[in-house]
Amino acid sequence: MHQKIKGFTLIEMMVVIAIIGILAAIAYPTYNNYKVRTNRADLQNELSLIAQKLQAYHLVHNSYKNADLSVAGYTAPAKYPKQDMAHYSLALTVDSDFKGWTLEATPVSSIQNGDGKVCLNDQGYKSWKKGQVSCSLSSTSGWDN
Repeated sequence: MHQKIKGFTLIEMMVVIAIIGILAAIAYPTYNNYKVRTNRADLQNELSLIAQKLQAYHLVHNSYKNADLSVAGYTAPAKYPKQDMAHYSLALTVDSDFKGWTLEATPVSSIQNGDGKVCLNDQGYKSWKKGQVSCSLSSTSGWDN
């Protein structure tokens, strides 16, 4: 009587490894894109919170004179997120007449490189485009591009 040996052949194992490799090659870039979008969405939420704190500052002082990112708990140089590895550097520019401001977040981490600058101003105008290196704020710009 012949006894049949059970198990996998080398070819079968190589096919399984090749399939796993193909799936990983598809999944890894998708996961990285997800992380980039999540980091940007988290930053956009933070910029909105900073904007609220700047509006509160304006209510108290009737001007944005001397306003800086410390009103939102940031110390210079401002980075986001505050803990762990920073993905963005934050900058607040107050208008010369102290009646308005612009927030700019520039990607600094390797994962966010090339994602583009994220901007917001006192009028609620938002700006983001993939690869954007300068802000172009207008009533038609947005964060949904």
